[in-house]
Amino acid sequence: MSNVLSTASLPVFKLFLGNLKTCLQKTLTNAAERGFDTQVLVEYRLAPDMLPFKRQILIACDAAKLGASRIANVDAPKFDDTETTFEQLIERVSKTIDWIETVTPQAMDQAAGRDVTFTVGKETKTMVAEDYLLHWVLPNMFFHITTAYSILRHNGVPLGKRDYLAGSLMA
Repeated sequence: MSNVLSTASLPVFKLFLGNLKTCLQKTLTNAAERGFDTQVLVEYRLAPDMLPFKRQILIACDAAKLGASRIANVDAPKFDDTETTFEQLIERVSKTIDWIETVTPQAMDQAAGRDVTFTVGKETKTMVAEDYLLHWVLPNMFFHITTAYSILRHNGVPLGKRDYLAGSLMA
């Protein structure tokens, strides 16, 4: 049995969500230093038709959580999406990482070659597990983490490429 699914997912989910958490924590520190309320960022958008910052965080977490649960065929916890503060968003990332750590590599790898069916809006899609991970789940998670990172950078939070790629490793 190949270990592509587990090695391409679980450590990547944990690393990039950990990096996102580090960026959020650095934002709290920067806000204290600069004297601004992080609450102004929670609903911030780069463009009027974009989802706000908080939704970027929630969707990044859900992409990893639901992707892992669908591939491993295990139940994911239900989060109510009621986060309204920066601290709550950090906690959401932490809870997602904690849950991902419970998913076993064996459960992921047993899905090799199996179809995964999921909803996108009002549509249902089916993809082979490997394609679902590599062409849907990971790009979706990266998109929303990148968008959250961009909102923070746009608002003057001193983050760099190293924070995005390895922030949790340097913390």
